[in-house]
Amino acid sequence: MDLMRSLILAREFLQLRSEFDKHFEIVPATTPDLVEACFKVRYRVYCEELRWEPLNDEKLEYDQFDEHALHILLRSKRLNEFVGCIRLIRCNPDRPFDRLPIELSCFHTLDYRLLENLAIPRTAMAEVSRLAVDSRFRRRKGEFVRPVGLSDEDYGSLAKPRFPFIPVGLYLAMLESAQIHGIDTLYMLTEPWLVQHLRRLGIRIEPIGGAITHHGERIPSLMSVGVTIRSLHLLVRPLFNSISTTVHAAYQVPHEWRMAV
Repeated sequence: MDLMRSLILAREFLQLRSEFDKHFEIVPATTPDLVEACFKVRYRVYCEELRWEPLNDEKLEYDQFDEHALHILLRSKRLNEFVGCIRLIRCNPDRPFDRLPIELSCFHTLDYRLLENLAIPRTAMAEVSRLAVDSRFRRRKGEFVRPVGLSDEDYGSLAKPRFPFIPVGLYLAMLESAQIHGIDTLYMLTEPWLVQHLRRLGIRIEPIGGAITHHGERIPSLMSVGVTIRSLHLLVRPLFNSISTTVHAAYQVPHEWRMAV
């Protein structure tokens, strides 16, 4: 039974790229209108659904860090709507030593000795945040109280394309966007369960400090862009290649390199 299930999963994951392309589209937010679309998705999720941020008349969710952030959207082709987003907060080029949000919220828990040993240039670091998925794509028990969800069920069938398509697609697009912009180190606050699920796909996230309470338990973590891309699971690589091509086209960057399938 276990062997049969493994064969079924292998076959389905081999179809991952075509299934993703059939149902979803990655859209880097390269115009003001697209950036505003990110703020609208975030407003629905973080303000209206989760009530983690206050409601407002603009129906947009944004903060001071968005000015120096890269934004990525995910569109549902069936609905013809944006249903997910993620952002990369870069250091302010004019004030590179201003702290990133994680450096402020986790000031007392970060392992600064570890970070000093890594000697990461601030121009090569960014913070991943505001990963949000529309509630229509996270309807299972317990998911509505989270901005994104994953469970073991998501690795069992591609018949209902919801998860892990949206979060994985956004994470892969975020990795390629970071690589294009010369960012090699990513910080993030993550829930323990999300770390475990992403590791199944070869997305390596390492803790860099003690947990804090922020809408539940969150662990400050670090991801190396280059190491993660090289370590992606074999079955995820075709999807990454497809998303990488899309991201390069959006930024109008010659796509001279592609991961071998």
